[in-house]
Amino acid sequence: MLAKTFGSAVHGVGATIITIEITVAQGLHFFMVGLPDSAVKESEQRVESSLKYFGYRMPRQKVVVNLAPADIRKEGSSYDLPIGLCVLQASEQITLVRNLEDYVIMGELSLDGKLRPIKGVLPIAIEARKRGFKGFVLPAENAPEAAIVNNLDVIGVETIMDAVEYFEGKKEITPLVTDTRELFTNTQNAYDADFAHVQGQENIKRAMEIAAAGGHNVIMIGPPGAGKTMLAKRLPSILPPLTLHEALETTKIHSVAGKLGSRATLIATRPFRSPHHTISDAALVGGGSFPQPGEISLSHNGVLFLDELPEFKRTALEVMRQPLEERKVSISRAKWAVEFPANFMLIASMNPCPCGYYNHPEKECVCGPGVVQRYLNKISGPLLDRIDLHVEVTPVSFDQMTANRPSEGSETIRERVIRAREIQTKRFGEQSGIYSNAMMPSQMVKEVCVISPAGLALLKTAMERLGLSARAYDRILKVSRTIADLAGTEHIEIEHLAEAIQYRSLDRENWAG
Repeated sequence: MLAKTFGSAVHGVGATIITIEITVAQGLHFFMVGLPDSAVKESEQRVESSLKYFGYRMPRQKVVVNLAPADIRKEGSSYDLPIGLCVLQASEQITLVRNLEDYVIMGELSLDGKLRPIKGVLPIAIEARKRGFKGFVLPAENAPEAAIVNNLDVIGVETIMDAVEYFEGKKEITPLVTDTRELFTNTQNAYDADFAHVQGQENIKRAMEIAAAGGHNVIMIGPPGAGKTMLAKRLPSILPPLTLHEALETTKIHSVAGKLGSRATLIATRPFRSPHHTISDAALVGGGSFPQPGEISLSHNGVLFLDELPEFKRTALEVMRQPLEERKVSISRAKWAVEFPANFMLIASMNPCPCGYYNHPEKECVCGPGVVQRYLNKISGPLLDRIDLHVEVTPVSFDQMTANRPSEGSETIRERVIRAREIQTKRFGEQSGIYSNAMMPSQMVKEVCVISPAGLALLKTAMERLGLSARAYDRILKVSRTIADLAGTEHIEIEHLAEAIQYRSLDRENWAG
């Protein structure tokens, strides 16, 4: 007898429906065809143990499992549940009142028949709804994640016996329903960290506001304990709230990577990722034998924070250059290619020198001649070229730390950022792929960032006196355009240019001299 149902294979952040067919006929042995990997082939042992636990049997006949289409590689252990149900139906051990072919079924079985959570549930649920399936049967721990998708019956089961009884009509399981819009609205601004908790550092908070308003990348240079990490963690709280589309896209990536955790639902706040400097190239950018999203894709629509930037491997930093420009990661292999989105803001921090106290107002630097420059040279020019704001962070004084003056909260700053982003949305409305000032190509900078003769004179003087490099020119214009947007002015004024010039510390030829 033939039994048939459907599962899914995840590639990149999308899913492909897989047809699972099983026949039980005269003969011996268990055969699995359709390009399964080792984890899929091992399902025979898990399925057999699970069936025996609940009093069923694995047929001692010829059992053929076909996973179609056969040219797509099937990976992982999440085909256990559909294979188990089809074996029971094909061997006529159960009589079903609900049709297996109306559902997408996924789940990993333990030896006692309990179901373990799986990865990539959200893209599978989206594809199942798109293809018109009635429902999605999956482990109960994954059900809240799948319930983000409406117009699809999400049936969470704890064991294979629950699934059997559901399809036999002996047990009714109410489909899990989530009001996605209400959940999204209630949690989209639920950040733990707030700028209201930061005492002092008003100049750094201003730089963060400019970065958020224009989508600019930032590098902070300062001694240990100056507050670089604390300020970086608060940046997502002043970025514009995620749209529902962005939230779904972000949740899909975390689902594929298995980072959502059990009982997780929609990610409604902007992600903040802070990998350790020992991270490998593949872990940062994505890849591996079974390609997974890297840290830059997990920070999609959010912030990637690289603490102690010069300590990262040079190769790991260099592979970020293309994703910073293209806002996506393409991983190619001999027979296939996958693409992960990577539209993130890069926030980096570093000490000014190995000992950490170069240019410190109180402590003396103990680094020898040329050591500071060699330390800075660990960051390549092309990578530095993609960072618009260089901000010097100085330690907060005791008086500032102990002052009880109220500090401006993230909500107030975010309102200004949103107004500036609305101006940019209107400005770039007809431009494909450009959403903020930071994304402007050089040719557009000349058209959008027009400055007066007085402003031009100021910029020329600054570049000559401060020894700014050529790469600083476009960056200063982009940042000054963002400052003008925050001020709500149509034209870039001299004070906007002057403020932008001070955010180019590392471009000064004598900075480490």
